[in-house]
Amino acid sequence: MLSLRLKTIADLVSKNSNVIDIGTDHAYLPIYLYQNNITNNITASDVSPRVLKSSYENLKKYNLENKIPLILSNGFNNIKKTFDIAIIAGMGAHTIKTILNNSNIPNILIIQSNNDHYELRKYLNSLNYKIAKEIAIKDKKHYYIIIKYIKEKETLTNSELLFGKSNNIDYFNYLKEKYQDLYNKSHNKLFLDYIKILNNLIEKIPVNY
Repeated sequence: MLSLRLKTIADLVSKNSNVIDIGTDHAYLPIYLYQNNITNNITASDVSPRVLKSSYENLKKYNLENKIPLILSNGFNNIKKTFDIAIIAGMGAHTIKTILNNSNIPNILIIQSNNDHYELRKYLNSLNYKIAKEIAIKDKKHYYIIIKYIKEKETLTNSELLFGKSNNIDYFNYLKEKYQDLYNKSHNKLFLDYIKILNNLIEKIPVNY
C-alpha cells in the first residue's frame, strides 16, 4: 500500500503526462501511477544499481517490467529525453539542488525534500519556478512538505520563503512548538521572530480552510 507521502505526490501528477521519477527507490510511485491510470508514460531512474534491481523485481510482480523503463543515472546526467514532469522526492535539499543544476529539467517539478525547505524555495525561485501548490502532510510521526512547481516567475515574501504556502494550521502550530522549545534551550531571539511570523500566517488563514 502506498504511503500517504507518496499518494500525495501522485495526486499532484497531471493525467497522461510524461513523467520521470528521479531517485525512484523501489518504483512504488511509478507502479501506482501506472496502475491507477494517472499516466502510462513514466520512466524511473536511480543512481544505485542495487536500487534499480529492487525496482525491476517490483515491476515484475505487476508485469510492468516492459511498461516502465528504468535508467541508471545520477540525477539527469544520463537522461536524454525531455519530460513534462520530474518527481524528485525523499532526499536532502543539497542533493536536490545538485540534481536541478541541469539544462534538461522539465517545466513542472514535484519536489519533496527532507530538510532545508527555505533554501530550496529560494533556489527554485532563483530558477524562475513558481509554487503552484504546496502541501504539508503528517505521515505517521513526520511532517513532509511537498511542492509542485511550474516554470514561471514569482515574488515570494520572506514568510513564504521560510514557511511556504501550505496554510496547514496544524503544521504551523507544530513549528511554533518546535521553535519555542529551541528558544527555551538557546534563548536565541530568532526563534521568537519565527513564532511571530507563524502567528501572523495563522491569523490570515480563513476559517474552515
